[in-house]
Amino acid sequence: MRRRVALGVSCALVLGVTAIVALRSNDEPPKPAAPALVASAAGKPDASAELAVEDEDRSPALHPPTGKLAALSCASARAIVTEVRDELAFVPSDPRPDEFASGVRDWIDPHGHWAVAADATPYAAIEADAATLMFEISRGTDCAAAARIGKKLAAWVDSERARYDARIARSSGDATRALTDALDVAERDGGLPQEREANPSARELTDELGDRAGALKHAFGEPIARYLENARNRFFPEMSAEAWSEVVIAAAVRAWVEAVDAHGAWAPYGEEASVHDVDLDQDAPTRLWSRATRTLLGVRIDDGAIPPLAIGDVILEVDGMPLAGLPVEQLDEMSLTATDGADGFDVVVMREGDRAPRVVRVDADAPSPASASAHPFDLAVETIPYGSGSVAMVTIPDVYDDLGELFARALTRVRTPALVGIVLDLRGNGGGSTEGAIDTLGAFLPGARLFAMKNRRGTIEMDSAPSPPPDERWGGPVATLVDAGTASAAEMLAGALAAYKRGPTIGAPTYGKGCAQEYLDDDAHAGLLRVTTLLFALPDGSPVQRTGLPPMIPYPFRDGDVGDDREAKLAHSPSAWTGPDIRDRAWLARAPTFAWPSASGRVGPCKDDDACRAITLLGESRVRPTTAQRAK
Repeated sequence: MRRRVALGVSCALVLGVTAIVALRSNDEPPKPAAPALVASAAGKPDASAELAVEDEDRSPALHPPTGKLAALSCASARAIVTEVRDELAFVPSDPRPDEFASGVRDWIDPHGHWAVAADATPYAAIEADAATLMFEISRGTDCAAAARIGKKLAAWVDSERARYDARIARSSGDATRALTDALDVAERDGGLPQEREANPSARELTDELGDRAGALKHAFGEPIARYLENARNRFFPEMSAEAWSEVVIAAAVRAWVEAVDAHGAWAPYGEEASVHDVDLDQDAPTRLWSRATRTLLGVRIDDGAIPPLAIGDVILEVDGMPLAGLPVEQLDEMSLTATDGADGFDVVVMREGDRAPRVVRVDADAPSPASASAHPFDLAVETIPYGSGSVAMVTIPDVYDDLGELFARALTRVRTPALVGIVLDLRGNGGGSTEGAIDTLGAFLPGARLFAMKNRRGTIEMDSAPSPPPDERWGGPVATLVDAGTASAAEMLAGALAAYKRGPTIGAPTYGKGCAQEYLDDDAHAGLLRVTTLLFALPDGSPVQRTGLPPMIPYPFRDGDVGDDREAKLAHSPSAWTGPDIRDRAWLARAPTFAWPSASGRVGPCKDDDACRAITLLGESRVRPTTAQRAK
């Protein structure tokens, strides 16, 4: 399964689950063939370009969580690493051993104290063997380093389990503490006092968990015994050294993919939600919750509960799967997969005031606040007086797969004889779907050649805008509002309009993400990859990657500063790529037709004073050419 996205600044899917415990090559690259320019209609890649063809089913199929730690064999790890090297749009460089070791510790330890705490024996083992482990998963003959680390992990976790059990046995059984831990853990979230979080002790965390579990055991007894046992088995799994070595290998693959590709990720089946980023909330029909906090027994719903679940409920079990001790990534998956195609299912919850768990039947067809807010049914549009007419400012917070359809509906609502122009507000838009951007551009540049996209093999694909019906097109002036948070697919929208002199950009330099990712089922048949497979340039050849779009009309939006957060600052981010000028000359010849008329200073009022002042500059300021235009 392949699916292309152009993730940007806001690429992380926020599912709101916070942990109760602390934290959480030198190969010579193949020489590419001479670049070939391959045309594709309406943004769909030509098969001869050997580029990814997107899955027509836009809702990704997810696997239910397993309840187990991610594990890979040595051979499976090499298959995945080789696949990433082959698919990347650039030649990757190996990460630093310390950088790699940090990633391995994070992924090997979903609960944050086996290997992340400095006093944990595996911490030093991972540091010492990081370089060897990295070599083994990509080019080695065996995984001896993983075996060494796995042996130390097995012994360490066994000792911590014994400490945990002893702590439970000594617990005082404070009922008030037990209720607090089960139903209201916000003030204790993080597991350790703030002053100790910078250098947490694994043994202190083990003691903290044991105290909480003991209090719960004494206060509630047999009704929750099963869930406490699940928590114990997941926080301190009883596994052989060999089994632990495969957990180490899976963590190494996750760490390596994220380190060599600034936008890449790998997750095993059952945790794909952590890889899909911006797409899932848009496509998922329902969620069990939108924001939750992990507790020792499961998760407490903080927001977006699907009826009859309620805010404050602690979910212990969903459709037969206990949640106690599940990693955050599997909880994310459960929130989605439990409602995927099900007629209904049972949820076991603890509700404030209860002395025992209760079973609640959930109808998966019931809409939840989480799904209702995930994707706007219509884009927000504000009609702003402009001179003797009006301007429609369309706010686009994300580039959805179906943005073209959403914009067409918005255009129908605002089209009047008084409409002078359209302003697309792309401030803070971190990107999303490349197809959503291309489809939307059809309204302004129907049939025009848009973006050159280059893959690792040197093949260049050419995207073109669709040609929608006349009533879904806008032939008048257009402009875009941009800032440092405008990224990726949003930069495609603004950049294409600017390159064709169709509409100026107003604001500040953008983020500078000129690459696109694809979702691939890995060659080991073990999980899902997100890999940067394409670099794109604007229609005039201007690079976007690491450069961003210079505003054609500079304007200092007050809320547009994200500091030094730019693509160029990311380690292992692809280099800039300048493409060929593929613009249609017929469109360029029509550029004067799209000029903004002067508003003679009569703009507004607006809900956003900043936007009003920026829009006032349209028709009255000289605009800056794009990078490629300056070069020519």
